[in-house]
Amino acid sequence: MQFPYKILILDDDKLVTASLKSLLMLEGFIDVVLYNNPNEAVEYLKNNPRDVIISDFMMPEMNGLEFLSQAKKLYPNASMILLTGYADKENAIKAINEVGLYKYIEKPWDNDELVINIKNAYERAHLVDELEKTNKELKKYSQHLEELVKEKTANIIEMNEKITAVIDNCADGIITLDIDGKVNDINPACESFWGLSENILKTKSIEELFETQDINWQEILKDTNTKLLREIYIINVVNGNKIPVEISSSYIPSNNEKEAPKHVFVIRNINYQKEMDRLREDFIATLTHDLRTPSLASIQTLEYFLNGKLGQLTDKQHLLLSTMKKSQEDMLGLVNTLLEVYKYESGRLKLVKTQFDFEKLADECIEQVMPLAQSKKQIIEKHFVNLNIAPVYADRNEIRRVIINLLGNAVKYTQEEGKIEVKAEIDGNDLRFSVKDNGEGIFKKDIPKLFKRFSQGTQEKRSISTGLGLYLSKQIIDTHGGKIWLESDKGKGSEFFFLLIDSVITKEKDKVWAV
Repeated sequence: MQFPYKILILDDDKLVTASLKSLLMLEGFIDVVLYNNPNEAVEYLKNNPRDVIISDFMMPEMNGLEFLSQAKKLYPNASMILLTGYADKENAIKAINEVGLYKYIEKPWDNDELVINIKNAYERAHLVDELEKTNKELKKYSQHLEELVKEKTANIIEMNEKITAVIDNCADGIITLDIDGKVNDINPACESFWGLSENILKTKSIEELFETQDINWQEILKDTNTKLLREIYIINVVNGNKIPVEISSSYIPSNNEKEAPKHVFVIRNINYQKEMDRLREDFIATLTHDLRTPSLASIQTLEYFLNGKLGQLTDKQHLLLSTMKKSQEDMLGLVNTLLEVYKYESGRLKLVKTQFDFEKLADECIEQVMPLAQSKKQIIEKHFVNLNIAPVYADRNEIRRVIINLLGNAVKYTQEEGKIEVKAEIDGNDLRFSVKDNGEGIFKKDIPKLFKRFSQGTQEKRSISTGLGLYLSKQIIDTHGGKIWLESDKGKGSEFFFLLIDSVITKEKDKVWAV
């Protein structure tokens, strides 16, 4: 086996160097250089690195310690071995720490021990080299890591400064709260909203900060989902203004056990949007109101023609004018519906409640839609329970509008020869009414859309309706303090319900009304 060790041997006795080389060659050391003069050996080492350097101690021109000291300066990681006699042993031991020798070997040496020491010296030299390279790499990596940390830290600082600048200059209010509703941080916009300093706002509870009726703040703070909260107001303590706002609530989980989870509220002043909505609604109200007069005039004029007051009409003329009158009546109905929607939304419509016989009202509504139902060969069945036991206290005209709308929809969306069931029941002080058809029904996912403004229910089929009928019906029932809803599924028909709560006049309630 051959060893690629680079070895240099120095001894002034040529017999010693020759015998050492022969020994090492036999053991497989193929790169062995011999020198008998220390100066020549030093010159050689200046341009030829060695792994192991072996030197005699006593030499005439330069002793071994001096030679090995110079070699050490040239190759700090090379392993140095000193050959010494017994008499020089003490000096050799002393010089090990001063020169940094790997080992000294006494003469005469044991060949096997010498070979083992050379192998160990080589391994030690290479370990030192590898360690030095590793240290250099670690130092280089450490420097790079330090620069990288500095760079990242600078980026984080810059980013935090930008975020802080955005938050501080944001027109929206930003508040962080803990799960108990205690304010942790706010931005300057919040101080403007409330007219209070940050220190005072931090002492307020969440219920004190916001004015609302339908929001359970404790439930919001427990919810981990992002939510948009509406119908909320802030009272500015400086000028007393009531500011309408929308709040986007987001949950921030904690990253460690010491830090509690939080909520972030982004608060937007929607006063401008509210004002724009009001102006738009006022414009619609004015427009629809102004459209009623020409529509009524057109209908009355067409009535004169149809009644023959301006001359006898042919059948074609009568059909044409009847069609025109129907179109004008439809347009007037739409105008009236738009005006009613505006009145409910603006809070300008006041209910005119009276006591009335609900069964009689329901029969009148059924009679009104019966011709249309008969034209489609439909059957309308009534199921009334306890309607004659007491009158109902509500706005008769508005409730009539709701019933007509529900019946009209049922007739419209029920196929020919279908069946429509009208149910009404007085239960205690509550009145429950429903209209059920056996039409196509709608998907459950579309039900929440039905009572929204301009909604036409499902996207499966295009409708020519305005989408205001059910929206207005909901406004009417809500204003009465009742509830309206739908139960339906595709292919199973639909049943619309409304409930007038505490609206039936019992003997006990008569006493209340008398007061």
